Amino acid sequence: MFEKDTICVHPTRCKKTAYGAVATPIFQSATFAHEGLDKDSEFSYSRLQNPTRAALEARVAELEDGVDAIAFSSGMAAETTLMNLFESQGHIIAGDDLYGGTLRLFRHISTPAGLRFDFTDMSSPENIRQKLRPDTKAVYVETPSNPTMQVTDIAAVADIVHSVGGLLIVDNTFLSPLFQRPLELGADIVVHSGTKYLGGHNDTLAGFLVVKDQEIAEKLRFHAKTVGAGLAPFDCFLLERGIKTLAVRLEKQAANAEKIAHWLRRRPEVRKVYYIGFQDHPGYEITKRQCSGFGGMLSMEVDSPETARRVLKEVKLFQYAESLGGVDSLITYPMCQTHADVPEDERNRRGINDRFLRISVGIENADDLIEDLRQALENK
Repeated sequence: MFEKDTICVHPTRCKKTAYGAVATPIFQSATFAHEGLDKDSEFSYSRLQNPTRAALEARVAELEDGVDAIAFSSGMAAETTLMNLFESQGHIIAGDDLYGGTLRLFRHISTPAGLRFDFTDMSSPENIRQKLRPDTKAVYVETPSNPTMQVTDIAAVADIVHSVGGLLIVDNTFLSPLFQRPLELGADIVVHSGTKYLGGHNDTLAGFLVVKDQEIAEKLRFHAKTVGAGLAPFDCFLLERGIKTLAVRLEKQAANAEKIAHWLRRRPEVRKVYYIGFQDHPGYEITKRQCSGFGGMLSMEVDSPETARRVLKEVKLFQYAESLGGVDSLITYPMCQTHADVPEDERNRRGINDRFLRISVGIENADDLIEDLRQALENK
């Protein structure tokens, strides 16, 4: 078995491409002709499956050590399809520090459809145990969480939810399968916004569900083909190309993030830095145990709303934009971007206030990025 950085480039599950093409071709076809009435064809209609998508899904499934991966048109399309897996009136425990779009889905789409949610701090497994009910169908975790970087002990939570026959779902977007593999730790389903680290270039939307149980995979594929939210061939091509450089990108981003996080901690304008690589982070020991890297994400709380706005206005290399995981360094104002739909009092309780900024560190020179932040902080 190859190491994961090799699998990014040379997945063993993918079939050989046509004519020996090194890059998977873009099969830009909606439909495929059958050889004959009694001859089955591997592909028939691209809503069901497409050769380019099949190659991408095999690559992602192998990286996450899943039996199957399903590629969607966005991370939210993946999550919406996932919620169709659960019965109406089922109960789901979810983290209280989630991406705002996920909270919007759970509260405004899934809840009216009949699902019931309890939200809790996932950094304490005991909190989850206290929320368990006989009808608990799943626990939904982001680790580290978006955007306050809480860490969840995946193995411990898996034991808890499996004790009542439920599923553990882990959003692995922030660390990717290079730094964290939840299925190996006991999770049942892994969610990715493929737009982020897997794609890596801020040029396409994508989402993935990766599973370790064939029966669940077949149920999800039924929903996926019925809903029709599969990833288009050209976008699959872009994701395949992005994944080939995932290992080198992520190593550079993680090294840059570590250097920037320690520098920010020394700045008088910065009250707090949220970064899972700090030894005094509450989840540091768990991270060391279940991950092989700290990733390229961090957040910070500055000393005033004026400082936050000044940073957003004055940065030159960092771009004020909503997303993460790409080669370009981005800075986000969660209160009016990713978490704008979260009620203000709830945001403030979680520290996502008008002084809070989230940073996705890219692959630029770390010293240049630090200089950009320095001039933005000091440019009064």
